[in-house]
Order: sequence, then structure tokens, then C-alpha cells
Amino acid sequence: MAADMTSTDQFEAHRSLLTGVAYRMLGRVADAEDVVQDAWLRWTAEDRAEVREPRAYLVRITTRLAIDRLRQAQVRREAYVGPWLPEPVTTDLGSAVPDSAERAMLAESVSFAVLVVLESLSPLERAVFVLREAFGFPYAEIAAVLDRGEAAVRQLAGRARRHVDERRPRYDVDQAERRALTERFLAAAGGGDLEALLRLLAPDVRLVGDSGGKAKAPLRIVEGADKVGRFLSAVSGDAGLYEFRVTEVNGAPAVLARAGGKLDLVLQLEVADGVITCVYIVRNPDKLSGVIAE
Repeated sequence: MAADMTSTDQFEAHRSLLTGVAYRMLGRVADAEDVVQDAWLRWTAEDRAEVREPRAYLVRITTRLAIDRLRQAQVRREAYVGPWLPEPVTTDLGSAVPDSAERAMLAESVSFAVLVVLESLSPLERAVFVLREAFGFPYAEIAAVLDRGEAAVRQLAGRARRHVDERRPRYDVDQAERRALTERFLAAAGGGDLEALLRLLAPDVRLVGDSGGKAKAPLRIVEGADKVGRFLSAVSGDAGLYEFRVTEVNGAPAVLARAGGKLDLVLQLEVADGVITCVYIVRNPDKLSGVIAE
């Protein structure tokens, strides 16, 4: 029973949930960990005899801390060099989430496509969307977390859902197909085979590279199959310097490239109707710590 658990045990029982909420709110592992640490400090200072529901209390504190940090982050991102992408994280759920529907929901909620769209929501809209869509919190509980009326929360949820649905690109969720196409892409790109690449790319494919100005990557989004294919072919000469591995990142197959034993980039594809619709490349070294590259 909760009454028999130590304060540390109670917190640790909910750490995974708190980290999941904070990461989906902020898109960065380090920021999420900082928020969870701040929540821990507040938890240890709290008179827990007054806390009837530790889970609700901890989610409330974590969400509010994440909203405050998100407001600060939005100002910093205005000065970010080049396109911004969320920090990739390893998400191989293994047998931890056996239910396929729940697995799909959690995978979608950390996908690059969704996290990029969430950047355009207000902090309150993002909080409601994350708690409702990713974790299934009831509206009444979200209202208590945000200190808002339930009717207002329902309005925020509807607005956020419409916004995400309108802007989120359609993509296939069949992981086997995405992995197979990722491996074919890797073979074509690594070999500099432009014709093979073009057969894999949608006509309106986009390539988004996030370097933060700290590594080589396009400072603008590259659009169109010809331009994306030629860019990838041009950089294929460096393929021999890397060791490649395909693993699950942000809920979908991704390519990890290591050079000299150090993770250098993470590449992930959006796939729809059997072709690649977007190529995400994260090279900012500050964003690679959340990926386990064995």
C-alpha cells in the first residue's frame, strides 16, 4: 500500500510516467530530466501527510514545471541555428507494453512528426494534448492539474487535436515495412545510387537536418525528390567512415551512424504508401545523449 512506501519508493513508482510527460512536453531529454529532478525536490519538501494521491500530485507538479520551462525554451528556439527537431530517444518497448493499441499510441506520441507539430501549440494546449492523447488522463484530472475548469480543458483539447490533425503528415505505422524501407534506403544512400534513391522517394519528399550549427547539415529544409536525392548522393562518399545500425528511436526504426566509436547522427524516415515522405537527420551533438548506441 502507498502508506507503507517510503517517499523515494512512491516517487520512483511514478518516475517513468513523469519523464514521459516531461519529454513529450519539451522534446529534450535533458530538460525532461531537469523537470523531474525539480519535481523530486518539491516532493521531498512537501508534507506528504497532506498528499492523498501521490500520482496526481506528482503529475500536476511535473506538468506545471514543464509548462514554465517550455515557455522559456520557446524564446531560446527563436535563435536556434537551422531547423529544430526533438531530441531522439531509444524507445524499444520490448515486452513492457504488450497491448498493441497502447504500444501504437505511445509510439505515435513520441514520433518526430507529432513532436514537431506540438511545437506550434501553446504550452497549455500541449499539456492538455500530452496528458489526454498520450496518457489517457480524464478531463477532470487534467483540469485539476492545470487549475482550469473542465469545460475550458475540453476546449483546449479540441483545439489542440484539430491543430495536430491538420498539420501532422500522414505516415504508415507498419514497423516491418518501415524497417525494410529504411534498410533499402541505407543501402542506396550508402552506395551513392541516385536512381535507387529516387525510386524510394516521394515526389514532394522533405529532408530536415538539425545540427544547431554545431555539425554539417542543411540549414534549410531540402524539398523535392531530385534535390533530396542529389544531396544524399553528394554526401554518400563519407559512408565508409561510419558504422551503421538500425534500431527503434522515437517509436519507429531509425539509423544510428557512429564514427570512431562515437554516435554522429540519427536518421529516421517518414513513410507513406510505400515511399519516403520525409528524412529527419539529427546531428547536433547536444541531442544525441538520449540514444543508446550499442
